Amino acid sequence: MMKEIEVVCLPEEHENEEALKTIAAQQLKVPLKRIQAIKIRKRSIDARGRKVVYRMHLQVFIDEPASPVSFNIDYPNVKEKKPVIIVGAGPAGIFAALQCVLSGFKPIIIERGKDVKQRRRDLANINKQGLVNPESNYCFGEGGAGTYSDGKLYTRSTKRGDVNQVLQMFVAHGADEDILVDARPHIGTNKLPQIITAMRETILNAGGKILFDTKVTELNTSFDKITGVKTASGETINGAAVILATGHSARDVFEMLHRQNILIEAKPFALGVRIEHPQHIIDKAQYHCDARGPYLPPSYYSLVEQVDDRGVFSFCMCPGGIIAPCSTEPGEIVVNGWSPSKRNNPFANSGTVVQINLEDVAGDETDPFKLLKFQQQVEQLAFAAGGGNLVAPGQRMVDFVEGRVSADIPKNSYLPGVASADLKEVLPNWIHQRLQKALPTFGRKMKGYYTNEALLVGVESRTSSPVKVPRDRETLQHPQKQGLYPCGEGAGYAGGIISAAIDGINCALAAAKSIA
Repeated sequence: MMKEIEVVCLPEEHENEEALKTIAAQQLKVPLKRIQAIKIRKRSIDARGRKVVYRMHLQVFIDEPASPVSFNIDYPNVKEKKPVIIVGAGPAGIFAALQCVLSGFKPIIIERGKDVKQRRRDLANINKQGLVNPESNYCFGEGGAGTYSDGKLYTRSTKRGDVNQVLQMFVAHGADEDILVDARPHIGTNKLPQIITAMRETILNAGGKILFDTKVTELNTSFDKITGVKTASGETINGAAVILATGHSARDVFEMLHRQNILIEAKPFALGVRIEHPQHIIDKAQYHCDARGPYLPPSYYSLVEQVDDRGVFSFCMCPGGIIAPCSTEPGEIVVNGWSPSKRNNPFANSGTVVQINLEDVAGDETDPFKLLKFQQQVEQLAFAAGGGNLVAPGQRMVDFVEGRVSADIPKNSYLPGVASADLKEVLPNWIHQRLQKALPTFGRKMKGYYTNEALLVGVESRTSSPVKVPRDRETLQHPQKQGLYPCGEGAGYAGGIISAAIDGINCALAAAKSIA
């Protein structure tokens, strides 16, 4: 007999099977010896009270063993099947490819960047020498931006598709089963490359094809139908459909579409800074303690405030994390954050950004590049303010709010270095002023947050794509081009690894239905 129950336990009990069995026996009023096994279905931390506890959803097996669960997936061989071209090997592209195999089509992934192993050299050059390879960096390459931006799997996109299906596919390729139960699942940058490699091997073993260091420069068309793509080397690759999953930073892809008179639109996004605190400050505030115990993970936060009728909010919070240089072109500063699987870095960072609408930026309302140009200008100002070589401009939090340049910069995790600067010279006034108003308010919501030990680093500008590639709600195809499936973050339909993966699956299913 199996029973499902909700229990509350202390942090030191949440991974102790015998302790959980004892709690379950007491709650169900059955002898402890009758409980043969328990399975954790969901697990979350509740820090609202004075004592931090775990809330658990358990399956309790009474007088019977737990049934084994297998996450292995049987992928058919599709080597001789109809090809579907997938441009981009980020989460949207990879999961689209896996779904193409399951649907009986041969995926051909075309990725401008390198595989996960080769990308490491280019990331080292970015961090140590300030050298940006426009084709291989934190944003471009196998696995996309998520591979080296730590694999946060938390999402609110539960209505777009089956989140558990995506998580189980990660587990089937080597992720820890904890991601199936944790309220805020996380893989870690140190573990993601091996998982992405395993997914690549699945695609290749099933007869799929992956082309690295290959850049798509043109979509081939016949009347209103997409027939394939042309690459920078001049090669033509034909396919029954093209899934465009190029990520939010592939500006040249937007230019390609515009050049070919394929409709694109300017899209609102958010821009601001990345804020870094010593992790112990966040732990003390969230866990109501002077020092975090060994049974609790580094704490996170989520903050939002309306300032002058505009949302200011934290984004992509990285406990025990590192600020990374995520520029895709020379002469610009873009920062993001990531955490290793253990989240054991002494700092916590989060993007803190202001929503930007089309009317906020001067220029032609019909210009699809209006907000992209704005994004690019701010990134170039940040580069100039930092002094070059990917050194980022920074300012202590209280100094930023009170309008003075910081006398020094605290120790931080950003490897290329942070230079003291006035971020007012980088951020537009209406963004700067809203951040100035929001930060003390955040401090009143979370004790200890508003402190000069915190560092603001500019700029957090790639929160989402500033361009949208429209598609039909039902068929997911571009309204002008049959067989073209705009997909994922780069097209404006996702906002993270899970939502991008779901969108990749959805586009692959739509393509399969259309060409079957």
